Amino acid sequence: MRRLSLALVAASVIAAGAPAIAQQQSPAPTTAPQTEVSIPRGVFFRGQVDGQILSSDNLIGGKIYAPDGKIIADIEELILTSDLRVEGVVVKTGGFLGAGQKRLGLRFSALRFGPDGKITVPELTKDVIAALPAYERKTPRKTLLERAAENARSIADRSMETAKPAIDQASEAAKDAYEKAKEATKEAYDKAKESVQQPKQ
Repeated sequence: MRRLSLALVAASVIAAGAPAIAQQQSPAPTTAPQTEVSIPRGVFFRGQVDGQILSSDNLIGGKIYAPDGKIIADIEELILTSDLRVEGVVVKTGGFLGAGQKRLGLRFSALRFGPDGKITVPELTKDVIAALPAYERKTPRKTLLERAAENARSIADRSMETAKPAIDQASEAAKDAYEKAKEATKEAYDKAKESVQQPKQ
């Protein structure tokens, strides 16, 4: 009986000390101090507001529809100002409404964005398309490959201009060395010829 009482006391002591031991072994969690981040003004949108339309395909590659729902043009490019604001779009009207293929420049303010995401230009009728002159570019559009080739040629030309003096200098040095070697060879040949032709005494 005494042994049983001692065992119960020992178990009670261990149970009572276990939380204290656990608290000593587990360090208190530390929280990093929070730093305030300054958000720059005029850079980000908090969310969509009235009058804004979110679209991933309504511009480049998008279609322009007539009021009757028929496609009248494809949007090919954006017309940007020097400060990179969208001022208009370049559209292609080939095959639509029976009109011939033509590229036209439209002001961005002329585009009407419907609630269904469709773009319309009420003023862009078949007669107007036929009467409008084609959109003129100042310079032909170049592909990325063409621009890369031009840059490569420009770098090569600059490299040749830089290396030309060294090439010319090396060429002159090689020419001088060749002439000197030629003269030395001729002198050696003449001496050898004289020694052969000299009569033995």
